[in-house]
Amino acid sequence: MGKQVQIGNRLVGESQPTYIVAEIGINHNGDVEIAKQLINAARHADVDAVKFQKRTPELCVPPEQRGQMRDTPWGYITYLDYRYKVEFGKDEYTEINRYCQQIGMTWFASVWDEPSVDFLEQFNPVCYKIPSASLTDHNLLRHLRTMGRPVILSTGMSTMEQIHAAVDVLGLENLVITHATSTYPCEPDELNLRMIQTMQQEFPCPIGYSGHEVGLIPSVVAVALGACMVERHITLDRAMWGGDQAASVEPGGFERLVKYIRVTEQSMGDGIKKVYESEMPSLRKLRRYQ
Repeated sequence: MGKQVQIGNRLVGESQPTYIVAEIGINHNGDVEIAKQLINAARHADVDAVKFQKRTPELCVPPEQRGQMRDTPWGYITYLDYRYKVEFGKDEYTEINRYCQQIGMTWFASVWDEPSVDFLEQFNPVCYKIPSASLTDHNLLRHLRTMGRPVILSTGMSTMEQIHAAVDVLGLENLVITHATSTYPCEPDELNLRMIQTMQQEFPCPIGYSGHEVGLIPSVVAVALGACMVERHITLDRAMWGGDQAASVEPGGFERLVKYIRVTEQSMGDGIKKVYESEMPSLRKLRRYQ
């Protein structure tokens, strides 16, 4: 049996149902009520978990980016100020934690720096996600390893050498790796879904897929190729303001995505040829030589 990782009340890995994550990220645009609507949409789609993003803006925003001006729903402000506008603090995450417990939804977050890890520890998260942008931040990776929780490592905009280095720091125990391409949205010819199989050969741990494409088909194909986890951004409306909205899936689409993934799982079979009982009437009726 292949490697499996326990995330909350679910096993993730070989021979297990695909673990489906609806990434809310910062698609809530700093509004807890929008976050709750997204949680409700994800629950209605029957996903396994929702995911947010937690960062300390003054640590995560590169110095040359901080003063750049941009148009936002809050006016013409600096990039650093914008990052603070969409960042949830203790009050917001306390309410998210309460609400998810109330409706029975698992939640966790991508963490971009060590203080964000320490902040989220108060909520006893089922796991942590390392965003592709932080794959080379070995200090963060070492800090996460000391928490003793499952870790999901996203691998967009990274070389195989960088991925191996990150895995060496994290260790393979309680690790899930997700193939990703960090373009929003990503064109089909850069999705490179065969990397799922390459990573399965390269790393003895569960391999998943974090998709940023438009549409649903590649995420379903990823499951057929062996992805044990699928993560997609969720939005109430792809026309909403925000950099991730265009690469996100609306509620109705997420319901279809979950359905398509579950049908794909049922359809894969065991690879052993057999004659099914349901075929027997056709066999007797249509085959000249039995």
